[in-house]
Amino acid sequence: MTTSRRWADAGHADRYRKRVLAERDRLTDGLADLPGQQRHVLTDILGFNGRTEFGKRHGFARVRDIDDFRKAVPVQDYAAHAPLIERTAQGEPNLLSADRPVVYFTSSGSTGAHKKIPVTPRFMRNTFFPFYYAAWAPLIENFPDVTHRPDAVLNLKHDPLAAPPTTADGRPHVGASQVDFGEKFGEPLSAELGTAAPWATLRADIAPDDHLEKMYLRLRLAVQSDVRCLIGINPAMIAAVPYQLTLWWDRIVKEVRDGTLGGVPHGGPDPRRAAELERLADYFGTVSPAHVWPRIRALFGWTTGMASLYLPALRERFGTAVTALPAPVAASEGPVGVPLDRHGSAGSLVVSAAVYEFVDADLDLEPGTETLLPQELEAGREYHVIFSHVGGLYRYAVGDVVRVVDLFGGVPRVEYAGRATRSDAAGERLRESQVVRALRTALTRTGLGLVNAACRVEPAPGAAAPRYVFAIAPSTPWQDTEAARFTVLLDAALQAESADYRRVRVENRLSAPALRLLDPDAFHRAWHTAVGSGIRPTQVKDRLFRQDDSLWRELTGAAPA
Repeated sequence: MTTSRRWADAGHADRYRKRVLAERDRLTDGLADLPGQQRHVLTDILGFNGRTEFGKRHGFARVRDIDDFRKAVPVQDYAAHAPLIERTAQGEPNLLSADRPVVYFTSSGSTGAHKKIPVTPRFMRNTFFPFYYAAWAPLIENFPDVTHRPDAVLNLKHDPLAAPPTTADGRPHVGASQVDFGEKFGEPLSAELGTAAPWATLRADIAPDDHLEKMYLRLRLAVQSDVRCLIGINPAMIAAVPYQLTLWWDRIVKEVRDGTLGGVPHGGPDPRRAAELERLADYFGTVSPAHVWPRIRALFGWTTGMASLYLPALRERFGTAVTALPAPVAASEGPVGVPLDRHGSAGSLVVSAAVYEFVDADLDLEPGTETLLPQELEAGREYHVIFSHVGGLYRYAVGDVVRVVDLFGGVPRVEYAGRATRSDAAGERLRESQVVRALRTALTRTGLGLVNAACRVEPAPGAAAPRYVFAIAPSTPWQDTEAARFTVLLDAALQAESADYRRVRVENRLSAPALRLLDPDAFHRAWHTAVGSGIRPTQVKDRLFRQDDSLWRELTGAAPA
């Protein structure tokens, strides 16, 4: 049965709801026994993968508890796993997992290089599906109408491929949103909301990497539906929608009137809807999603990082009563936290999915770095995430930093704080989360708003020490005096956030930061340029630190100093 036919079946929607809520309840129940859940996961890893090459190399048969495991296996990143992953992708079995991978997830990482994340049946069953289903519980429990019609949800990340690229062993190498979990893993209920909408499957003649045209075609079709929710795990995709509606408005209205889709006849002419859209634009003087879809009630995506600065104003473009629900704290490699209620940013640790370890975010990760267990974390602190799961990743440093918001029944509830990458030109060792908080402080104290922001280190004219230059697209024009005050407050906030930044400023190894104000659409244009180059929209994320000269020039329209 096709995805579309499944979601058209009312019984399917009811079964889906029951499965989602049941998985949420099971994860919630598991929080009551954090140590026991973690022991169970470790036992499964050791027993199932003990006779793999990795398991024998690291003496899984002699490991009895987490302390033995930490002694036997060093902290590792993707590069350390890569040799065995590449051999697996060539078809060699029993290296990292006793299971053969069914697909390989792509992950752009911090550099844009495509990793190969092996995805095995046992990983999906034990690690992925429980958190994956539970992640939708706050949405469907509080906004049940999103399941009532196939076209109630505009799923921006859904991008199936007719002929996906494969590894040497013939397995698909694709993004998680490009996999039919029903077909590959026997999970017919796993089709996401919005994946049976009229725009879910586009014409076969659209080039797979023509992502902008695919986004246009989906918007063109969606303006004729009563959309109630948008899903775009990457918030930059949601932020692009108001810009895209304006950019493509005339073309959209004409095609609705003519009954065409990308210039090809589709459905039939709809002059009534076209006239309604024109009246909306004329009346409001601009085009907003709230006008096109007045009954939107929810946005689903990451709500932290840079998105936390622009999401409040963005959400109003979709409607004043719209709720922003956070997507899980997860990577292609595995889950970390999943929201089990309507908390605006954080999710409980998925204690049954992986063995979790953490390291203070101020420290550098090394193979022998001492780690903390979940029960040792403190609220308000930030940590590197390390996990091990039955899919074949062991003590894997995923490259993300999380912030512990609070403890629920002794289990950390975490939010994504940013990549572990630091900006360090003079010993300041700034993390993304520190800069985001400093920006928020300066915005709050000035009453200003922004569309997005990025920064880089450049030589300071007439000064011996370099400086941070912040490129900011204001949501409304900033006065010169406001911009000057913002810059001073930002410098002070950075010093309050980071003792290292404060020290190098005092020692004059960094000059005072500078501001470069851009027009409101600057970041949207840069995002469109990246997507237009063939990069999947899910992988073009907000990037705070931007040292690449050509990308900086493209964003700001000016050469670096």
